[in-house]
Amino acid sequence: MAAEVPPDALGRRVSCGTDYGTVRYVGSVSRTAGIWLGIEWDDPQRGKHDGSYEGTQYFKCRHPKGGSFIRPNKANFGVDFLTAVKDRYGLNEKQDAHYGTGGTLVFGTKTVEFVGMDSVAEQQRQLNKLVDISVRECAVSHAGQEEEISRTCVNMRHINLSKNLISSWDTVMAIASQVQNLETLNVSENKMRFPSTSTFTSSAFSNLKILALNQTEITWTEVLLCAQGWPVLEELYLSSNNITVLERPDNVLQTLKLLDLSDNQLLDGNQLHLIAQLPRLEQLILRNTGISSIHFPDAGFGCKTKMFPSLKRLAINDNKISQWSSINELDKLPSLRALQCNNNPLMDTEKNPETLIQLIIAKISQLKVLNNCEILPAERRGAELDYRKIFGKDWLEAGGHWNPEKNKPSEEFLAAHPRYPTLCLKYGAPEEGELKGRQPLTLKNQLLTLTIKCPEKPEQKPVEKKLPESMTIQKVKGLLYRLFKIPGSELKLSYESSKLEGKEVELDNDLKPLQFYSIESGDCVLVRW
Repeated sequence: MAAEVPPDALGRRVSCGTDYGTVRYVGSVSRTAGIWLGIEWDDPQRGKHDGSYEGTQYFKCRHPKGGSFIRPNKANFGVDFLTAVKDRYGLNEKQDAHYGTGGTLVFGTKTVEFVGMDSVAEQQRQLNKLVDISVRECAVSHAGQEEEISRTCVNMRHINLSKNLISSWDTVMAIASQVQNLETLNVSENKMRFPSTSTFTSSAFSNLKILALNQTEITWTEVLLCAQGWPVLEELYLSSNNITVLERPDNVLQTLKLLDLSDNQLLDGNQLHLIAQLPRLEQLILRNTGISSIHFPDAGFGCKTKMFPSLKRLAINDNKISQWSSINELDKLPSLRALQCNNNPLMDTEKNPETLIQLIIAKISQLKVLNNCEILPAERRGAELDYRKIFGKDWLEAGGHWNPEKNKPSEEFLAAHPRYPTLCLKYGAPEEGELKGRQPLTLKNQLLTLTIKCPEKPEQKPVEKKLPESMTIQKVKGLLYRLFKIPGSELKLSYESSKLEGKEVELDNDLKPLQFYSIESGDCVLVRW
């Protein structure tokens, strides 16, 4: 018997086994009998053609081999929300309810207690208890009968509807409007249609705090249209949506604290200026967005920008940032405390990763966490002192001077090192004896092979490390903080010479290099706190 095709089949999402697609054609195909569905598959490898057959174009696909025809009985058009919930939680009438031992009733895999209740009332009570519901990959395609959800699941707060067969944002609204206190909603991995013009404001999302719309093919324009109905939204996840252009959010998203735009190839870094006035935005995730530079043109050297006034956490890892000027710009953000910036071309500019970390710390004054590692006060002090010395010669050559009246470094130097004047005020201008040029890792800068032990943690196995002999004690401490995940107490370092057994020498000056203490390969560094 031929399967019935829903009257609204065109444009609907369907599954066929483990494959998902969208119905682009319903009807006959030349020289064949019966009704066919023309499907554009999410995975083009599942398809055979571009929607044409024997010279006739029945539908169009984005991929030249992304389409194929299937019979309606092969397509799963999905179920309503409540049916999926009951199936997922073993509470469907179709599943036999039977009496267990004692005063219990068994529904599917759930055993519930009852006192003189029939199975329908018991099922209702179980559904009423559900607060956090996940029907991921349960083929949900529509809301079902009007008001049925609101009568059945009165305590729902959090719903995971990801990777289902939802074809339209209207379906999401139809479900959400029946959930009075909905706070969290995940509808990711549903390729659906969104409103293209301003729609009436629904109260469906009046309490919604967290919304995930990853991989839904939504555009930023559609986000702003829908956002009129998200009055208290705090977290919005929009990764992998091919969003390339942003627009200024006027009177929407004003309560937003977290925005995830990762895996969208933004046109350029200046797109960020369009969302820079979101007043409460604390966390911005821009991983793999293709940006190559960051610039806040409203603020000069050493000044703070008015953009992103509340931004505390920024992720720009996996991008194309290659210039230190972008790191300098981040110091203009008034509230920035945590930064993730791994996997950018900039990270390849230094052979020694420790030096790279020190430079970033010195350039961004208020940073507390870098690439998920806490920056301890001693580490910041060491990084800033080192930065002040490394670029001291450049400062002098550019017009810097110990006498404040003669201290006039060039605009070019200040553009490259906007924090340098502040560091001179904080620690004093570098003395001539301190100044040093930047040394490459060459034969002059030999590596020492050292054993590192923690006498206070005998269970910690000794670690062998190769360190440059020109590495300062401060930098060694920074490395050891991360290596041993030691809390923020002050480290005390000493070493035992392999040639002088039993003699321990304190490494007591953070600004001195290892070679100052005559450490040699084979010696043992002792770590205490």
